[in-house]
Amino acid sequence: MPSYLLDFINFMLRWLHVIAAIAWIGESIYFVMLDNSLKTPEDESSRRKGVFGEMWAVHGGGFYHNQKYATSPEKLPDDLHWSYWKSYTTWLSGFALFVLLYMANPGFYLVDSGNDWEWAANMNGAEANILALAFLFGGWVVYNQMCKRISPNMERDGLLSLAVAVLMVFVAYLSTQLFAGRAAFLLTGAVMATAMSANVFYWIIPGQRRMVEAMKAGEEPDPLDGKRGKQRSVHNTYFTLPVVLLMISNHYSFVYSHEYAWLLMSLFIFAGALIRQFFVLMHAGSIRPAYPAAGVALILLAFWIAAPAGSSSGDESADADGPTLDEVHAIVEDRCVQCHSSDPSEDGYSSAPAGIEYDTKEQLQKMMADTKEVVASEYMPLGNVTEMTEEEREVIADWRE
Repeated sequence: MPSYLLDFINFMLRWLHVIAAIAWIGESIYFVMLDNSLKTPEDESSRRKGVFGEMWAVHGGGFYHNQKYATSPEKLPDDLHWSYWKSYTTWLSGFALFVLLYMANPGFYLVDSGNDWEWAANMNGAEANILALAFLFGGWVVYNQMCKRISPNMERDGLLSLAVAVLMVFVAYLSTQLFAGRAAFLLTGAVMATAMSANVFYWIIPGQRRMVEAMKAGEEPDPLDGKRGKQRSVHNTYFTLPVVLLMISNHYSFVYSHEYAWLLMSLFIFAGALIRQFFVLMHAGSIRPAYPAAGVALILLAFWIAAPAGSSSGDESADADGPTLDEVHAIVEDRCVQCHSSDPSEDGYSSAPAGIEYDTKEQLQKMMADTKEVVASEYMPLGNVTEMTEEEREVIADWRE
């Protein structure tokens, strides 16, 4: 029952997290589109009232007229719409999932027992959790300081964007050196997601509140609040596609278990940002196909790097001396079915992770390629809790049947 309860809580938290993320990212993308689609009002009276730009749209059988004011409108409504709880709910539910799934069992999910750095391979659970939290929040601190120091008045945002790109490569590399592959991808995405939500909490919303308070007091708002909010919102929109990809990466071991996982991660991050740039410019009236083309090129490069070397099917069938299915299944029964079974014996599991079961040889045969990949990369068994030997890994890696 406790394992089932944890699974059910996990299920509901994931649902909440996805709902909140869809709402937050969707609204964020909409406002970027709106901001870039504004045109100077044709109506003279609107311009006299301080309307900077407007957009007409049709949706759901109705017509909409959006206007943006360069300064403050004549009167602020009492029911002014604010956007922040979607952001906070996304981050809080995501962090709760991280605690429930990763920090509750760090020896499984955070520690890479095959790490070349001996101290990282031998971390205990408490040390791994502390390091993960330091990594997560330290990423936000470094990013925030870069924004404040490189472009404090938003006059060097181009240089800042380049610095943030370099930072993300460093984060991707460092995460894969410190943590197990799947956790590394998740934590890199979480660093970006934390920066996004913290931008809303520390800069965008407080700046907007100061602007509203100044308007209500009949004072001129500080233009830096608007500029800084725009700067952080722009960063957030370029983070969105990479974050979504990194959050779903835990289903694809060929990426996070690869020798150059950090490079693959970096390529995907830049590809997402380039594709997002295309849509940002498109809404501003500029079609630049070079951006999505470059993004697709990076994805294809990642595909080429991650592709398994493998021998041809003819070579495999000719290798009569390779391990048999019976030999491999015997190892799997000793080292893997504790979790990957219809009735797991390992504490904390009410069902097989990812639905992968090795109860029968037929089930193992169907998962041949994936099994070889995660075992050879030493990603599985998680934390090597079942103490699979190097000889056993070699048997599974040489399996051709």
